[in-house]
Amino acid sequence: MIKRILQILAIFILGAIGGMIWQAVLLPYLAQKPAFERFWFVKEFRERETIVLTTEQIHIQENVALTEIVEKVERTVMGVRTETKKGQVLEGSGLILTSDGLVVTLADLLPQGSAFSFFLNGEKVPFEILKRDQKKNLALIKIEKQNLPTCGFADLTKIKRGQRVFLVGAIFLNKKPEKMVNQGIIKYFGKDFIRTNIFEKDILKGSALFDIEGNVLGINTIDLEGKVTTIPISQIQQFAGF
Repeated sequence: MIKRILQILAIFILGAIGGMIWQAVLLPYLAQKPAFERFWFVKEFRERETIVLTTEQIHIQENVALTEIVEKVERTVMGVRTETKKGQVLEGSGLILTSDGLVVTLADLLPQGSAFSFFLNGEKVPFEILKRDQKKNLALIKIEKQNLPTCGFADLTKIKRGQRVFLVGAIFLNKKPEKMVNQGIIKYFGKDFIRTNIFEKDILKGSALFDIEGNVLGINTIDLEGKVTTIPISQIQQFAGF
């Protein structure tokens, strides 16, 4: 009985080893020989190999493209830091709208009577608050800089549920702003808002939401639960007057 079991086990092990050699050595070798290209198992191997390589290549290309887009649009995001009369520190982001220095951020980050700082490339820049609308939760700023980087505005009539998006914001490490990225999809949207599946801390208030082509969809509010809701770029354009 034991002898029979050992024989079966030996056959099983030899079969497994043979299968590994067939898949890893013999089949790739035969696939390179024109004489065997008509056999069904060679055709199947070649098709499987092509599909895997194509999928991997597309995945790599998408990752490279997204990285390049993030590097481009993150230059349009500024850091905002506020110290209130009561000593509270508010940190968030702003988005450069025009090359001559118009910037939009959240009114929540700029309470009346506070001390404000705006950071571009890690350095404080002179600014003027042009207008602030607490109801719309938007504030328009003019910084004293020219030839600033900008990004395109997304066509909101073409956005779809499930569409891939990413946000870019400034976070302060030892009072110095650094850029941070997160990504997700659009869950649903309406005329006055865009909701994603992204959750974040409120230090990323005012961060910008982009599509994977690098067009801005709007700027983000973040509630107490960490849900990210975007004020659409159409409302921002109306608020800014263009």
